[in-house]
Amino acid sequence: MLKIGVFGAGQPGKIHIAHWKEVPGTELAGFYEPDDTIAASAIEQFGLERYSDVDDLVAVIDLAVIATATGAQFEIAKKCLLNQKHLFIETPITRSLEEAAQLVKLVREANVKCQVGHIERYNPAFLALANKPLQPMFIEAHRLAMFTPGDTNTSVIMDLMIHDIDMVLHMVKSPVRRISASGVAIVSETADIANARIEFDNGCVANLTSSRISLKNMRKTRIFQQDAYIGIDFLEKKTEIVSLKDVEDSGSFPGMALEMPNGEKKVICVDAPGIGFSDPYRMELEEFADAVLNDKPVRVSIYDGFQAMDVAEQVLKKMSSHNEMHNV
Repeated sequence: MLKIGVFGAGQPGKIHIAHWKEVPGTELAGFYEPDDTIAASAIEQFGLERYSDVDDLVAVIDLAVIATATGAQFEIAKKCLLNQKHLFIETPITRSLEEAAQLVKLVREANVKCQVGHIERYNPAFLALANKPLQPMFIEAHRLAMFTPGDTNTSVIMDLMIHDIDMVLHMVKSPVRRISASGVAIVSETADIANARIEFDNGCVANLTSSRISLKNMRKTRIFQQDAYIGIDFLEKKTEIVSLKDVEDSGSFPGMALEMPNGEKKVICVDAPGIGFSDPYRMELEEFADAVLNDKPVRVSIYDGFQAMDVAEQVLKKMSSHNEMHNV
C-alpha cells in the first residue's frame, strides 16, 4: 500500500486529495500546508491529517505530490528526492530552468518514479487518437481563459501555453530550430496574451496563442499532416479527423466525392472517433500509482517537464526581445 503525502492544500492540492482517495493500492497519509485558513478548509472537507512540517510528512510517505505555489515546489521536491520518495509534481515544475535541470538530475540519482502533471495528455479527446499516426506539419493551438482576479505574477506562457508546448513536443518529436514570440500585458505586470511560432528541424511549424483575458474559454488544437486534418477540442472533449481516401477505402465514412487534377477519384471523409468517458485526473493518478507499484514507465517524465519549461523559457525571452525592440 503506497502512502501518499500531498504538499499544498490550495485548489490544485484539493483536487489531488479528492482523487487520491479513490486510487487503488494507495492511502493518504496527510497533507502539508503552511496557511492555517487553507489547511482548516482542507481538514473540514476531507478529514485528513495536517502536517505543519515538511520533514515530518516526508518521513511517513512513499510518494509525494507537490501541488504548492511554483516558488515553493523546488525545495520540497528536492527534499523528497533526497529521501528517495516517488514524486508527482504539478507544472510549471520550478521557478527556473536551472532548478528544473537539478530535479532531472535528482530523479535519476534517487532512482524513483517521477511524473509531471501535464493533464492534457490524458484528455479523452487526445486519447481518441491513440490509433491514428500523428505526423504533423503544421499545428495551431488556442488556449483562452476568461479573466479571474488572483495571482497574475506568472506569465501566461507558464500559466497556460506550457500545456500546449508539452503537447506539441510530444507530437512532433523533432528538435526545435527557431522560436519567435510576442505578448502584451493588459491587466497585470506580465503578459496576459501571447503568441509563439515554433519551427522544428523536420519542417513542422506550431503556432500557439494563449490568453487569460478572453470573453470565453477555449482549448482547441488543429493538426495538419499529409493525410489528414485533425481537430481536437480539449474543453468539449471532441475530436474530428478529415482525410482524403480512395473511393474503395472510404467504406462507411460519410464523405464528399472529389476528382483530382490527374483524374483520380477521391473521397473527403469526416470521422469523429468514439470518445469514452474518463476522468483525466483519476486516470493520471491511477496510471502513476501503477507505474510505481509495478515498475512501469511514466507517461509524462521529469525530462518532458524540463523540455516544456526549456521551450517556454525561450518563448519568454523571444517575447521580451520583441517587446524591447518595438518599445525603442
